[in-house]
Amino acid sequence: MKKVAFYTLGCKLNFSETSTIARILEGEGYQRVEFNQQPDIFIINTCSVTDNADKKCRKIVREAQKINPDGYVAILGCYAQLKPQEIATIPGVDVVLGAAEKFRLHELIHSFEKEPTGQARVFNSSIEEVIDYHASYSLNDRTRTFLKVQDGCDYPCSYCTIPLARGRSRSDTITNVVKAAQDIAARGVKEIVLTGVNIGDFGLHNGERTETFFDLIKALDEVEGIERFRISSIEPNLLTDEIIAFAAQSKRFVPHFHVPLQSGSNTVLGFMRRRYKRELYANRVAKIKELMPHACIGVDVIVGHPGETDELFKETYTFLNELPVSYLHVFTYSERPNTHALSIKPVVPGNKRAERSKMLHILSDKKRRAFYETQVGREATVLFEEDAENADRNEGLMFGFTENYVRVIAKYDPLLINETMRVQMTGLNPDGHMEVAEAGVLV
Repeated sequence: MKKVAFYTLGCKLNFSETSTIARILEGEGYQRVEFNQQPDIFIINTCSVTDNADKKCRKIVREAQKINPDGYVAILGCYAQLKPQEIATIPGVDVVLGAAEKFRLHELIHSFEKEPTGQARVFNSSIEEVIDYHASYSLNDRTRTFLKVQDGCDYPCSYCTIPLARGRSRSDTITNVVKAAQDIAARGVKEIVLTGVNIGDFGLHNGERTETFFDLIKALDEVEGIERFRISSIEPNLLTDEIIAFAAQSKRFVPHFHVPLQSGSNTVLGFMRRRYKRELYANRVAKIKELMPHACIGVDVIVGHPGETDELFKETYTFLNELPVSYLHVFTYSERPNTHALSIKPVVPGNKRAERSKMLHILSDKKRRAFYETQVGREATVLFEEDAENADRNEGLMFGFTENYVRVIAKYDPLLINETMRVQMTGLNPDGHMEVAEAGVLV
């Protein structure tokens, strides 16, 4: 029985796909082991959103060679689709699998043999051939499960290579997603995070829209056994009033939204080819807060996009500072081949990008703390994490998240792992984590 290990870089979508591929290989007779346990085959699922993700891939390959110099190294994922020949030249890489081939890994793996020449084999179809949808969800990697409902993207954002790496927008069916959620519930999972490249675009099958994301969440709200559904990220132009209103009265969808903004300047949004203006974004935030005052709202924002002057960045900073959001995910723009952004001037110098990123990270910390302080004294339900390693490092503490994504700490108790408990939030510790009252009632 050959041993195989996985390493996943990037987004929740990648984690869902890695987990599914691993289960398929286990069904073929392979033994899944940890990365440091001398596997025969290393499988690295890559991201390529930034240059840093590419560098991480190279580092993981080097680590794999140290662990087992004779191990077979397979690279798949977005980086593998975008730059297969570049990856093939990385010392230690044996095979590269593109977007159309990664779910054929179980068919191809039987032929994996190290080439005497050391030359990597490449299986990489053009992105136009990537048309099939492959259902996926994660299991056993974390307390919550990432359930893929959609793949690919039809949005031509100026900075993004994902359409080149994953192809056109396409979806699972509501019937299949509900069945997957029921299977996940049967395994004792309490929380599902819906994931995809552009999940608000759910419902496209063979290029035709036959279902909608709103139809999907209504169906999932009836699935017994799952206590929480969380929407991982949804474009502001696709986050409709009916979706917000439904979440506000839902039995299972939690008051937590992650809504990409990217820039608070309408001029920069135009450079980025985004499909909304900041006024619409502010309207979405206001609607959420009107119906769910304690909702947590996360924001993606990119700094240093070509054309972003000091004045335009100040527009973004001021807009975010005044917006009642809860935290920011800040990304520093990095040049990606074959993207429209490369033609936009002026280019923002690296030191300016770093300075702007630091400013928004500080703002994010202030926003998160301010949001947490509004929660002190409230009761909430916490789902405690399967995270024994973290518990050891933090002197017998364990972590969990409330429905509205407040991270709490409590005294470590193995009986609480993957359990939900009603708690009262009592205050913030010096690290900014929410403390809770000792007394609690399991839900």
